[in-house]
Amino acid sequence: MKRRLAIVLSTTMILLAGCNGTENQTSTSAATTTAESADAGTTAAETAKAGASVAEITETGTVNADSASESSNKAGEIGTETTASDNAAAENSTENTVGETSASVETSAAVTYPVTVTDQIGREVVIEKEPETLVSGYYISTSLLIALGLKEKLVGIEAKAKSRSIYRLSAPDVIDLPSVGTAKEFDLEGCAALEPDLIVLPAKLKDVIPSLEELGLTAIVVNPEDKALLEEAVTLLGTATNTANRANELLAFHDKQLAPLTEALSDIDAASAPTVYLASNSSLLAVAGPAMYQNSLIGQAAGANAAAEISDDYWADISYEQLLAWDPDYIILAADAEYTVDSVLKDENLKGLKAVTNGNIYQFPNAIESWDSPVPSSILGSMWLASVIHPDNYPADSWKQAAAEYYEMFYGFSPDMENLYSTAE
Repeated sequence: MKRRLAIVLSTTMILLAGCNGTENQTSTSAATTTAESADAGTTAAETAKAGASVAEITETGTVNADSASESSNKAGEIGTETTASDNAAAENSTENTVGETSASVETSAAVTYPVTVTDQIGREVVIEKEPETLVSGYYISTSLLIALGLKEKLVGIEAKAKSRSIYRLSAPDVIDLPSVGTAKEFDLEGCAALEPDLIVLPAKLKDVIPSLEELGLTAIVVNPEDKALLEEAVTLLGTATNTANRANELLAFHDKQLAPLTEALSDIDAASAPTVYLASNSSLLAVAGPAMYQNSLIGQAAGANAAAEISDDYWADISYEQLLAWDPDYIILAADAEYTVDSVLKDENLKGLKAVTNGNIYQFPNAIESWDSPVPSSILGSMWLASVIHPDNYPADSWKQAAAEYYEMFYGFSPDMENLYSTAE
């Protein structure tokens, strides 16, 4: 996809020095550059529906985080990056690999407020000052805000926080923060009482935004329903909260892991890709179709979505007859499934199903967080799935090492990679 995005830099200009493979940043006067990203001519409504919205800065005197992300990703590809203060060392061939250390990248992507961003349902939102207090009504954005180093600024989060292992492991204090409800029952009054500087909501809660605005509150919407939109959500929140440097590091880590994964699976073409049925947490007979993030996850693991014909943009309910007709090679249960691998294997309605006969029923690891959802760490979900459906091409040791590195770098704890399930299958 191509998207056109105007980037206005008044205090910072990022220069990529191709001659020595380093990224140098220097302060300069106002400069304007452009970058390409989602289809030209796409309207905001089409963008929100098709999943191609971008985070965009339109105020003069600000830095667009998409551009900073592009620079960081480029640095990850060439394997070196330095800050302006490290230029002399860079000229002497000192290299710092992106992602090797949590302090590896310091860029000059500071945001000047007020800043206008375009959220992921196409709304232009003015953020008057750097947010000091945040509310997140969505576990995806809560996890991302923690990864961006903002756990101390959270004053309210979504319901059921105690069920999220990632909070207990990385930011136990947020578990006891006031709840603002769920996507089905949002607590408008409770959220307003917290008087947050910025509220982050999922697309399902877009209808509460007018009421929040009437109360003088600022809200942005994230909708990370494919790989590109997840990356844009990272950039959007990095820009809105003045943590673009950290957002760039997250994106660079993703690219660092995706490249060898893609290479390892390069000899698997569409015709030979195994079919994967990714079931929801509530029922085996609810499946992720091509409009959901999980479709990207399957594709990155060189699998084919067994539910490719589904048009729903959420978990689609199907029948046993439909599942038998698809006859997938693998059935993969959501990390937080309310049923078990054993119950699927023993289901009399599935006798003769290829995945059942071959014992190819698995569940995503659940001891840390749900890698089958569009959390910042979801690249690990593709890596885990690849090790399951292509064990000869991609051994489990590859993703385990990456997972340990990721959580140490962005969440500040060392995960137990030998105990990946919090409950027995």
